[in-house]
Amino acid sequence: MSNRIAQLFRHLTSGVYVIGVADGERRNAFTASSVMQVSFAPLLVALGIGPEHQSYELLRSGAVFTISVLRADQQKLAEHFGTQSGRAVDKLATTRWRTGVTGAPLLVDALAHFECQVVNDIAAGDHRLVVGRVVDGALAGAGGKPLIYAQTGNLDMSEDLYPSTFS
Repeated sequence: MSNRIAQLFRHLTSGVYVIGVADGERRNAFTASSVMQVSFAPLLVALGIGPEHQSYELLRSGAVFTISVLRADQQKLAEHFGTQSGRAVDKLATTRWRTGVTGAPLLVDALAHFECQVVNDIAAGDHRLVVGRVVDGALAGAGGKPLIYAQTGNLDMSEDLYPSTFS
């Protein structure tokens, strides 16, 4: 696969988020850019997640998640949650967070947050598409601009992920 595909995907206008998941007292968080609103009534959002990730195990069993919208100046935070495994390190140990109404972690310094209960979990290629009903949310920071995926460079090492058949 060429860099052309990775560059093409970086032109989709998406933000960068930290997704918090919980199952009882077990919690984790990961960086995602595949998040979108899918319905106004009821208010639904969807996110993409690899089923091999520890966070997916917690998401599936706990059936709740949060979306913390990162600010433009929080790329290091995106890297922190996106480049290491929750199986190897407690990613929440060095970050300011609080428990939301769903029990899932919210980043205190995020621009905004959403709290969701899972209503559907669908196979989508090498990922799962998880749909959640928004049960709470707020603007957490006055002002500021969101971190845009296209500005993160190769945060997800996507050049290595996309099949070479689309070149």
